[in-house]
Amino acid sequence: MTIRFDGQVAIVTGAGNGLGRSHALALAARGAKVVVNDLGGARDGSGASSAAAAEVVELIKQGGGDAIAHGANVANFAEVEDMVGQAMAKWGRVDILINNAGILRDKSFAKMSLDDFKLVMDVHLMGSVNCCKAVWDIMREQNYGRIVMTTSSSGMYGNFGQSNYGAAKMAVLGLMNTLVLEGAKNNIRVNALAPTAGTRMTEDIMPEEFMGLLTPEAVTAGALLLCHNDAPTRQILCAGAGGYASARLVETDGIFLSAEEQTPENIAAQWQTVNDINTQQELASGLKQSEKFLSKAMANLQTKA
Repeated sequence: MTIRFDGQVAIVTGAGNGLGRSHALALAARGAKVVVNDLGGARDGSGASSAAAAEVVELIKQGGGDAIAHGANVANFAEVEDMVGQAMAKWGRVDILINNAGILRDKSFAKMSLDDFKLVMDVHLMGSVNCCKAVWDIMREQNYGRIVMTTSSSGMYGNFGQSNYGAAKMAVLGLMNTLVLEGAKNNIRVNALAPTAGTRMTEDIMPEEFMGLLTPEAVTAGALLLCHNDAPTRQILCAGAGGYASARLVETDGIFLSAEEQTPENIAAQWQTVNDINTQQELASGLKQSEKFLSKAMANLQTKA
């Protein structure tokens, strides 16, 4: 199987540097027309410049591809709408959205200002929300869409000094899970990428000797898998240094306690069963948890009847 994107239009946010740049160049090399979005700010979100995005567009055109640059701040919905509008005016469709734009303002929670917490949430979470919202109706009308969220191990597992970043990166998985359900009937598939790469976002986190292994291109291979025609949906793909793995949110089968038994002491007494990983499974939606607990309660009632 050869994965191609001929005739498709892709928007990649934060595409002036690092992972986004790699994603945009690879999509274009495989036939996609690309909107190279980048505000051009520093790693902490300050400043703005169109130079990086313009350079990526020029590289795509030199390779025979087609691309435009747009400097939308993804946290500003009006600017995102303008970006999507320009893509529609030029090419008439949007098939792929890779939500990659992000910033870092790392500090321990005790030392972090609420302004820094909110700004990181605005860019990572609301930036993803804004971009999804701007393309959602287009994808529904086309009966086709592929969306990739960028999550992080910092969100799924925690990372010291990144409470803001971790909260935002876990939140985009909640967004993904619901958009998967709402987009299914219109052939909109939504996945998440959890990257480990040597970029300016990680240059002072990763040891220098590892940076050569953590290439953006290794992560991009996973990103392209998540947004092609036969892509999966609701997949969390972890990628870095040539390694690829999937992550899942699972829930154990748990226990049931009758009304008279529902005390913290009784839960503690069966804590091992509550945490029995041999019974864990993925739930298709939040409703499935309610169905599971209600089925246990109804079964208990029937045994007493």
